[in-house]
Amino acid sequence: MAYRRKITNVLNDFTEFVNRGNVVDLAVAVVVGGAFSKVVDALVKLVTTAVMDPVLLKLKVETLSAVPGGTLLVSMVNFLVIAFVVFIVVRAIERFKRKEEAKAATAPNPQQDLADAVERLAIALESRKL
Repeated sequence: MAYRRKITNVLNDFTEFVNRGNVVDLAVAVVVGGAFSKVVDALVKLVTTAVMDPVLLKLKVETLSAVPGGTLLVSMVNFLVIAFVVFIVVRAIERFKRKEEAKAATAPNPQQDLADAVERLAIALESRKL
């Protein structure tokens, strides 16, 4: 009986841990990052084959990895492409947030409008001595 209670407590603690939100967000980020990595690798291969193939043919090298430091070069290109895409995404998100903040700042405040209307009404009533 005590063994079952311990297992139930562990499972409850684990469920609470997973449901906090950060773990789920992190898991989603890892999965999306893995898929994104494959897309970037394909893009880098496309770019390197289009740009580097003529150079590699002149050097009589079959692949970029065959060149000394070639794998490092491929990794650096991957990093630059990933960093640039993340930069573009973050920049777009920040621009969107700024637009939302600007909308919120310029949106009329109903409470302030009501207070202004009451004040104008009070002034009008006083001027007419009602």
